[in-house]
Amino acid sequence: MPVYQLISQLVFPPPELAEPEGLLAVGGELSPERLLLAYSSGIFPWYNETDPILWWSPDPRCILEPDRLRVSHRLARTLRRGTFAVTFDRCFNAVIEGCGAVRTEKGEGTWLSGDMIDAYRRLHTLGFAHSVECWQGEHLVGGLYGVALGRCFFGESMFHRRTDASKVAFVTLVRRLREEGVGLIDCQLPTAHLASLGAEEIPRSDFLQRLRAGGVVPSAHPERSPLLSRSLSDYP
Repeated sequence: MPVYQLISQLVFPPPELAEPEGLLAVGGELSPERLLLAYSSGIFPWYNETDPILWWSPDPRCILEPDRLRVSHRLARTLRRGTFAVTFDRCFNAVIEGCGAVRTEKGEGTWLSGDMIDAYRRLHTLGFAHSVECWQGEHLVGGLYGVALGRCFFGESMFHRRTDASKVAFVTLVRRLREEGVGLIDCQLPTAHLASLGAEEIPRSDFLQRLRAGGVVPSAHPERSPLLSRSLSDYP
């Protein structure tokens, strides 16, 4: 199937037209409206700094149902010991910069370019993007960020500088989202890290249906999630 070239019109081709590896379209821009339309349509941006903007909708899709979260005995002990403190939306900028820096240090590419970071900062300012911070004392040692729409959370990236820090951040977020009635966490692509926590792959058609069931419909101007309308930092 062809890869679609986006123009100034705010529209995406149907996700079902993506190439077998998931690539759907190229071009466009990273405006809040374009990003929100993408996420609500089951599409996300992912590209290297030297590439044009690439838009993906893989089939199958990696997801986690909060009720199916798996916590190993070792990780449960770490959580009980309070080795790390976890906060929400306290320092979004530091988290997204940490995700980019760790990937660069590991030689995993620089897809979190300055333009991408700025784009998600704008979504955070608008109340759609959220961060989870994991601390050891006064040091930020891990975290993650993602986008909340309807009763769904779209995970974007995580990092750690201490063993289990990102897992503690993730488990804490999943438990909080479960309390708020969120039924679907989009993990995009599978990793061993996510699989160990209970993530699984489902057909893209099922994923899109799950989005609609979670109150997410394609829109460049969605309402902020009613379940996460407060900053996560407002929770006790």
